[in-house]
This record gives sequence, structure tokens and C-alpha cells, in this order.
Amino acid sequence: MRLLPLLVGFSTLLNCACPQNCTNTACLPNAKCEIRNGAEGCYCNMGFSGNGVSICEDDNECGNLTQSCGEHANCTNTEGSYYCMCVPGFKSSSNQERFITNDGTICIEVNADCHLDNVCIAANINKTLTKIRPIKEPVALLQEVYRNSVKDLSPTDIITYIEVLAESSPLLGYVNSTNSAKDALSNSTLAEFVKTVNNFVQKDTFIVWNKLSVNRRRTHLTKLMHTAEQATLRISQNFQKTTQFDANSSDVALKAFFFNSYHMKHIHPHMNVDGDYIKIFPKRKSAYDSDGNAAVAFLYYKSVGPLFSSSDNLLLESQSHDNSEEEERVISSVISVSISSNPPTLYELEKITFTLSHIKGIKDYNILTRITQLGIIISLICLAICIFTFWFFSEIQSTRTTIHKNLCCNLFLAELVFLVGINTNTNKLFCSIIAGLLHYFFLAAFAWMCIEGIHLYLIVVGVIYNKGFLHKNFYIFGYLSPAVVVGFSASLGYRYYGTTKVCWLSTENNFIWSFIGPACLIILVNLLAFGFIIYKVFRHTAGVKPGVSCYENIRSCARGALALLFLLGTTWIFGVLHVVHASVVTAYLFTVSNAFQGMFIFLFLCVLSRKIQEEYYRLFKNVPCCFGCLR
Repeated sequence: MRLLPLLVGFSTLLNCACPQNCTNTACLPNAKCEIRNGAEGCYCNMGFSGNGVSICEDDNECGNLTQSCGEHANCTNTEGSYYCMCVPGFKSSSNQERFITNDGTICIEVNADCHLDNVCIAANINKTLTKIRPIKEPVALLQEVYRNSVKDLSPTDIITYIEVLAESSPLLGYVNSTNSAKDALSNSTLAEFVKTVNNFVQKDTFIVWNKLSVNRRRTHLTKLMHTAEQATLRISQNFQKTTQFDANSSDVALKAFFFNSYHMKHIHPHMNVDGDYIKIFPKRKSAYDSDGNAAVAFLYYKSVGPLFSSSDNLLLESQSHDNSEEEERVISSVISVSISSNPPTLYELEKITFTLSHIKGIKDYNILTRITQLGIIISLICLAICIFTFWFFSEIQSTRTTIHKNLCCNLFLAELVFLVGINTNTNKLFCSIIAGLLHYFFLAAFAWMCIEGIHLYLIVVGVIYNKGFLHKNFYIFGYLSPAVVVGFSASLGYRYYGTTKVCWLSTENNFIWSFIGPACLIILVNLLAFGFIIYKVFRHTAGVKPGVSCYENIRSCARGALALLFLLGTTWIFGVLHVVHASVVTAYLFTVSNAFQGMFIFLFLCVLSRKIQEEYYRLFKNVPCCFGCLR
């Protein structure tokens, strides 16, 4: 009996702590059954109103509450709930697009004219600096700036964070670490810095920069670029050994060099991005006796040109193609170089060279691309027919057809790899392999073009030669010599295979000459052979057929000369001319003559050859559908 009060009390506690489930009452979908004061009943869910038995309607919080979302906000009712959104010109204090009133969020004004108010902007800078000052690690500081500037920037934000970066520049060069970890930390800091600066100058920010006046735009952009130069130099000086560091983002690229006086003779600081090139040349000294080190930092800005224009509306200016004499424009990308040496006289400049491309590019680029693609596709089909012809028709087999066959095979493979892989530059390793294959197959094609010229010269001169010996040497020259050139080039500069734009040889350090050099030599040899062959053929035709007019002789030789031009690869001279003096004319001549080279080879070697016509006639003469067209 003494336990009875205790059991009753314990039962009461259980009833309070654990809600009891209803057993006999059915409620509406937007209501639930609860036991209150010992009785079962239906009660509407939160966000609904009614008696819970016959009605439970959605509670319109937006209509029933006075200023449910506060000032400068719109309320949107949803089933069982609601949300608030700030009106244009305001943003939520929590930086969330949707919010409810009970979380303390309010709408604050986005002052679009704050950048014109020095007091406003100074207060914003001080507030941001106060927030960031406790961060002492360079990488963490840059990550904080990056996180706050990655999207939804305002003019005030741009000005504020540029000032923050300028104020923090000395801190970025401070590395509190052991010597062994300094290099890795410097690499991380430089990479993070490039990402952060890229946030402020990428094309997506132009609409924000456009809200600034021309003078303010130029002032703050110049300050950002100056800060970038100073910061990258300070960070680069922390390297403990000779280093070359590269970092790339969508619109900013960095190339930093650090070296001591002993390596100065062997370091040639330069930068090449998308055809824009800069190289510096230090003064030559008789001896580098003084100990010291130097840091060189190149910064490339892809899209900042329009930001420096004198137009009040840079968005309209960047889309305009007319040249107004009253407007100032930067019509290229921007490259800067900064140098620091200790002692200051250790690394002094003698000269600087640079090449910058027009920001609009060549208008005919798309047309040339389409011509190239169409020409290569047609050439591949024609070369495939040539290979089949020279390989399987036994009646025409000779030294000459063997050379034709190998030339067509190498040209087919080169153009196939070009068509499939020239633009696959997303993977660096794969792009380098494509560039290496193109280098080899095009050199092999040139080698067999050279063999074509040598063989024709031997025929015209009438030299008697050993066929087996000649074939062996032809194969050695046609396949081994390109392999030697590619192998030697790859061993010296494998990193120059593949560029940021296309999978081809880089122009850095004149590496492209590992292809242009051998190609020009072969073109020169073939031009000499071409001239001699045409001269001999013309003399022979005039002597054998004295009754034929000079005009007929010239026309006959011209047909043969045209065939030889494509067979010997002499049309590639247009490519050399385009490299020496680029113009629209040379671009079109080179593209048309070489994209369709396979088609021209097919026409001159197969279609116009009487022997091959007879072979195809024998092949198809029993096919009813083809007999009529071959008669």
C-alpha cells in the first residue's frame, strides 16, 4: 500500500513526458489527433487554422500579420508556411535570398552610389580590415577574400577588397615556416593569389566595373595590378632554390622566376600565353662575382583591355568595332613584368621585347577553320583511295608507287590526328602525345616528299641506281630521320609539346623550329629539284616536238608543275611566308593549298593517270552499274 502513491506519481510523469496516441478519432489531412486534458481531439497543424474536425485551411501569414516580413520585403505564402524576399535595391542581412521573420533577418539597402561617397567607402574598408586582420596566414587571408568576392560583387566590394589586398600585401610575403616548407607554401600562396585577383578582372565583373566612372575605374584597376606585382615579387623571394612557377586562371596567368647569381647566365625569363609573348634581356656582365638572387614575376591579364578605355559605357565599347579618334582603347591583353634583385645592381635590364595580339582576333578565323575541316575530310577520303590504289594494284607496282604509297600513308595519319586531336587541350598529357604524333607524322610526310623530289631528279638526270639499296635508304630516311628529330626535341623540351590553345608545338624558346627547320630545309631541296625538273622537261619537250608552239610547251609543263607543287609539298612555302609576314592572303593560300593537298595528290596521281584508269576499268568492268561510266 505504501507503494501506491509512488506508482500514481510515476504514472503521471509518464503521461506528461510521453504524448499518448489517439486510437478512435479520425482527423483531416492537415490536422492531427492529440490527447489534451485527458480527451482526444483534432487540432490543425502549424500554418493552418480551423476547428480541426470539419475544416483546416491554410493560414495566410502574409495577409494576417502586419509587416510579416518587415520593411523593404515581399511576403510569399506557401501551403502551411511562407517566405520573405527583399525588394530590388535591398539585400537580406543574412545574405540568404529567402528568409522568415523569426530568424532575425532584415532587409538592408544596397547603396549603389556608395562608391561615390568617400565616407561610405572608407567605413566599409575599415570594417572589412577589422574583420580580416586577425588572419595571419597568407593562404587563409586570400581564401577569405576569394570566398567573399567569388560572386554578387558590387562596386563597393571591388574597391574595398582591392584596398584590402593592397593593405595586406606585406603580409602575403611573410612565410612563417621552416626552409624545407617555404617553397611549398610559396607555391600555394601564389596559386591562391592568382585565383583571387582573377575574381576582380574576369569578364563577368565588367557590368560591375561599368558602374564606376572612367577615372575611378582606371585608378582602382591600376592599384590592383600594382598590388599584384608587389605581392608576387614578395612571395617569390621566399623560394629557397632556383624555381620557375606557373599559375593560370580564366583571365589571369602568372609566371615567376627565382634564381641566384650562379644560375643567372642560364635563366631566360619570358612568358608566352595564347600567342602573346614577352621576354627580358639583362645587361651582360663580364663576371657575376657578387653573391645574390633575383626574382622576376610576369602577370598576364587576358580581358582587362576594355576596362582601361575612355568610354563611360565599356559594355557598349567592347561590342563596338568602329574606331573613334576621340576614344582611348587598349586593343590587346596586358602583360606586366616586375623585377627585384639583391643587391639591386645584380640584375639590370638591357632591353625587353614583346608581341601582343589584337583583342578582336582575325575576322576570317572561323572561315579558315571551316575550310581546314572540310579540306582535311575530303583529303582523308582521297588519300584512302590513293593508299588502296598503290597497295593493291600489282600492275603499277614500282619504286615510284612505293614512294607515293608511303607519302599518302603518313599524310593520312597526320591529317587524321590533326582533325581528331588538335583541339583536345583539356588534358595536358594527352595533348602532349597528340602534339608529338603530329610532329612525327608531318615530318615523316615531309621526308617522303623530299624522297619524291630526289627520285624524280634521278629519273630526269638518268642516273642508274640499285633498286634494293635505294629502297632501303629511302625507308631509313623516311621513318628514322623524323624519329631522331622528334626524340631529340622531346628530350630537350618535352614540356613544349602542347599549348594552352592547341595540341601543337609551343613557340616558347623557338621550339617550333624543331618542325619549321627540317620542313624549310626539305622545301628548299624540293624547290631546287622542282626548278631543275621543269627546266629539263621543257627543254626535252621542245626538242622532241619542234613543231609544237612555245605556248603549247609552256601549257604542258604548267600542268606537270602544278602536280609537282602539291606532290613535293612546296605549297607549304605559304606557311613560312605567313610566319614571316602574317596576312589574310597568305593565311587563305596556305589553308586552301594544304588542307586540300590530299585531294590534289589524288587528282594528279590517280584520276589523271592513264595506267590507273585502266586498272580501275579492269576492276569495275564486270559491274553493270559502273561499266557505263568507265567506258
